[in-house]
Parts: sequence; C-alpha cells; structure tokens
Amino acid sequence: MLEALRRWRQQRVLKQLEIPEPMWREALEALPFLAIYTDTELERLREKVMLFLHAKSIVGAAGHEVTAVQRVIIALQACVLVLKLDLRYFDSFSNIVVYPGEFVPGREWEDEFGVVHRDDGPLAGEAMPGGPVLLSWPDVEASADWDAAGMNLVIHEFAHKIDMRSGEANGCPPLPPKMPPHVWKRMLTRAFDHFRRRVERGENTAIDPYAAEDPAEFFAVLSEVFFVDPTLLLHEYPDVYQQFSMFYGQDPASRAELLLEE
Repeated sequence: MLEALRRWRQQRVLKQLEIPEPMWREALEALPFLAIYTDTELERLREKVMLFLHAKSIVGAAGHEVTAVQRVIIALQACVLVLKLDLRYFDSFSNIVVYPGEFVPGREWEDEFGVVHRDDGPLAGEAMPGGPVLLSWPDVEASADWDAAGMNLVIHEFAHKIDMRSGEANGCPPLPPKMPPHVWKRMLTRAFDHFRRRVERGENTAIDPYAAEDPAEFFAVLSEVFFVDPTLLLHEYPDVYQQFSMFYGQDPASRAELLLEE
C-alpha cells in the first residue's frame, strides 16, 4: 500500500515538473560520458532527475548563484549512480550547497586523546554524514573534461552518500540480497590493498592515487572511474568492475568499447 502511494506521488511530480528540451540537451552535452546511454535510458534518467530536483534543494553559498542548468548538470551526475537503483539511497539528506570555488569547512573535532583539531584545508567537495553535499562549481565544471581533470566531483561525493546509507562511509554500501557482502568485501579489500601498495612505491597510476586513502575513498574514486572511464576499471581491477556492475546494475564498459569501435 505504501509503495503504491509512493509511486502515485512520483507520477504526480513527473506530471507537474518539466525540464525544457534545450536545457536538457545543454546539460547532456556538458557531460560527454553520458553518450553511451540509449534514448530510453536517458528518458528514465530524466525522470530520476526531475524527482531528485523536486526532493532536493540545490543552493548557492558565498555569493554563488546556481543557475537552472547547473542544477540539472549536478542532478544528472548524481542520478546516473541510481539509474537502476532506488532514489531512496539519497533519502538521508535534503540539500546540496554549491560554492564559487574551493571552501574551508572549518569544523572542529576531538580525537580519542581529547585533543581538538580544526579542518582548515580547502576542499572541492564534501559529503557530510547526515547533512548536505558541498560542491565547488569550478570543480564540477572541470569534471566534464575527464582526460584533463581525472576526476568527477559530483559522482565522487554522491557515491559517498550511497556508501553512508548503511552508516559510516566504509566502502561497503547497502547491497541487494543477490550480492553476498563477504564477496564484495573480499574483492574490494584485495584490490584496495594492491592499489595502496602501488601508490606507496611511487607508481604513476592511471587511477587517482587519492583512492589509496581508505576504503571509503577507494569506493568513491572507483565509482567515478566506473561511470566515466569504465574500460580503465575493467582492465585494472576486473573483479571490482564486476561487483560494481552487479551493484549499480549497469555495464558501461561494454558500451564505451562499442563507441570506440564506431
């Protein structure tokens, strides 16, 4: 009964909202990695984006004014993660805050010895547990050129939010029943340990070395690679690619390889 009511509400939202076609096309053209998706999938993605924009507030901070197309560009990248998943993965927060550049969170925290620390380093993005997602717009914009930037900020931060769905970000999001958690943990731990050793010995890795920070960052960085440069992940860590493909319900590498052959 509750699920039927939820679907009815979603259909009502979709009838009320609209993304103008020129704006939708502009947003798609700003994100070349979406070229692998079919028209049917893009229409489904468009519905997810509209539901996302209805549920979330995307606001500017520190003088940044968020335009309508910026909202769509952010929502598109967040929703590609859940194209085959439930939007409820994003239920734990309501706001996305967009800055005109890197920002300093300025948070204070106390360690186990009672020493108070302050976060003063500038950040491009942050997914706050139980709170908003913070983004630097120039870094969101730069992410459109994967070859130059080597990152996708929005996918990274929203992958953290998916990871946090089960509590603390630890690299193991809530998995569907068909995916045994022990298999996921074994495959990702083995890959993480291997990647960390490569970084520690100074290897120039094609994957951002920031992935070696901890399992949560490994999951977030490799989620970026999975969606934007999937053949790289498939070739470097095929077992992780297989787990991600099962979890996200997508196989972007097969599409990307077909595009390269055309």
